[in-house]
Amino acid sequence: MTKFISRFAKDESGATAIEYGLIAALIAVVIITVLGTIGTNLNTKLQAVSDGLEGKKS
Repeated sequence: MTKFISRFAKDESGATAIEYGLIAALIAVVIITVLGTIGTNLNTKLQAVSDGLEGKKS
């Protein structure tokens, strides 16, 4: 039983998996934020182009 507890205390593979999971989650949040910002800016630019083209028609 002492051997098992000693081996369990030294095992860090679970901590590493949790760290990788946190890093992946952080990267996902950053990507979502950046894509949201780019999408908003792109939508604004495309709307300006659309408005400009409609103005040329008249």
